[in-house]
Amino acid sequence: MENLISLVNKLQRACTALGDHGEESALPTLWDSLPAIAVVGGQSSGKSSVLESVVGKDFLPRGSGIVTRRPLVLQLNRIDGPGEYAEFMHLKKKRFTDFALVRKEIADETDRATGRTKQISTVPIYLSIYSPNVVNLTLIDLPGLTKVAVEGQPDSIVHDIENMVRSFIEKPNCIILAISPANQDLATSDAIKISREVDPKGERTFGVLTKIDLMDKGTDAVDILEGRSYRLQYPWIGVVNRSQQDINKNVDMIAARIREREYFASIPEYKQLAHRMGSEHLAKMLSKHLESVIKSRIPGIQSLITKATAELETELCRLGKPIAADAGGKLYTIMEICRMFDSIYKEHLDGVRSGGEKIYYVFDNQFPVALKRLQFEKHLAMENVKKLITQADGYQPHLIAPEQGYRRLIESCLVSIKGPAEAAVDAVHAILKELVHRAIKETHELKQFPTLRVEVSSAAFKALDRMRDESKKNTLMLVDMECSYLTVDFFRKLPQDVEKGGSPAQSIFDRYNDSYLRRIGTNVQAYVNMVCSTLRNSIPKSIVYCQVRKAKRSLLDHFFTELGARETKQLSKLLDEDPDVMERRAKLAQRLELYRSAQAEIDAVAWAK
Repeated sequence: MENLISLVNKLQRACTALGDHGEESALPTLWDSLPAIAVVGGQSSGKSSVLESVVGKDFLPRGSGIVTRRPLVLQLNRIDGPGEYAEFMHLKKKRFTDFALVRKEIADETDRATGRTKQISTVPIYLSIYSPNVVNLTLIDLPGLTKVAVEGQPDSIVHDIENMVRSFIEKPNCIILAISPANQDLATSDAIKISREVDPKGERTFGVLTKIDLMDKGTDAVDILEGRSYRLQYPWIGVVNRSQQDINKNVDMIAARIREREYFASIPEYKQLAHRMGSEHLAKMLSKHLESVIKSRIPGIQSLITKATAELETELCRLGKPIAADAGGKLYTIMEICRMFDSIYKEHLDGVRSGGEKIYYVFDNQFPVALKRLQFEKHLAMENVKKLITQADGYQPHLIAPEQGYRRLIESCLVSIKGPAEAAVDAVHAILKELVHRAIKETHELKQFPTLRVEVSSAAFKALDRMRDESKKNTLMLVDMECSYLTVDFFRKLPQDVEKGGSPAQSIFDRYNDSYLRRIGTNVQAYVNMVCSTLRNSIPKSIVYCQVRKAKRSLLDHFFTELGARETKQLSKLLDEDPDVMERRAKLAQRLELYRSAQAEIDAVAWAK
């Protein structure tokens, strides 16, 4: 069973090294699940003397006012052979054999955290004592409860200490060692008052009665020790600590323990209780109880470790991998993230993710509708047809057919197609930009690096702008091609200008009558409709070729080319991860290592059994 306490000791030391000592945190905490014994008492209740008596050494700071201003996690480790020494967590590999120096280091380490003030700190000091004269035990010495603030302390000190003590003892895995002086009314005991609030049934509270030898003559503490004054689930234990005179004279602890045993054995009122009185019995009883509590809690601890490990691994995965230190590693990281973005972007275009279907809607709906809305009728109105036909003839009227007039009418109609063509290019451009926004948001790795996210967005938008410009140029060129070279076969199939039943010798100027001009307008309308039908198919092909396909194939090519020329500092700027995220990742990684080590330690103990 002793290896169970050693196991918890190791886990508690690891928790303290990582700053996991039960404070409120968004991170999973192992500390709260580990059984521990918290020592609670008011100032001058004899709390420090009880601890020193259990250890058998003078090692705690003494003085007036609040001496204990930080929690002291005290681990007692029984060893074989002579020799006693102490080790602090914050002074690794340094052994203290002089316990007067231990006392000084506790005071100095307290001052390092709080300054030379009377302030308190919730960060524990971790002290391990190795001795053949102790039992395996872990105790947490908490600041003494007080009712008033002394000089140099804020008015809130009373509540601050109470809140600190409460934060430890209200946890269900905490065993409460409530220290009360026998020469004061138990009803006024600070330790009993606060332990009753968090443990009303007394199921995890051990009562320790100090200063029994200082009670008024004619009085005794039998009613308290036998549980009649205030009943707890476990029997009360009385102790007789060294007097201040004994402390001043450096009376040996061994001698003090012998004197304590003699006191209970010699006083008639306590004789029948002597076998369960004294600091030695207290230490053995607490060690045995702690062992049984740890044994019962192991399954719960294992369950917590399994759950917390999974949560930590998930969170670390969400935060992403840490940044490489060298230029090659940084460049590789950036390229990999960009490839992930590019892959997601392609999925949007290919229909694996939503968004790409909007481009088809432009080609199948918006662009054809825009072509239909073109008002060719204005261009082919009677007055306009007559005007252009007449102007095209110049000073000589046309002899057979108004070819130049036809060309000018057709060109004036086809030029208006440029508007819908440009609008289709811009509409697809807007959709491609929207998909960049989506892909940026859906690329989890980019959230890790704000500057890289901005750079990738900017590079993608610039590339899309270049593609849009090229697409617009090529699309308008298709319209210009239709304007510059007319389809001859279409006009060859048209009927002759001489109307049925007409005379070839009719005056040339009779050709400008309404019927003739309407025929020209009808012919031009038919030709323009034919060209619109052609462009309705060719313009989407041009847009896809110049914009969509290139966006799939080479959206970040310019960006990749620029990356190769950047220096390490410039690459580092792209990977300027939020410091809070970096800190959290480091803490999560440490915490994950703690839980994995804890699981290994527990498994080792289980196999050993």
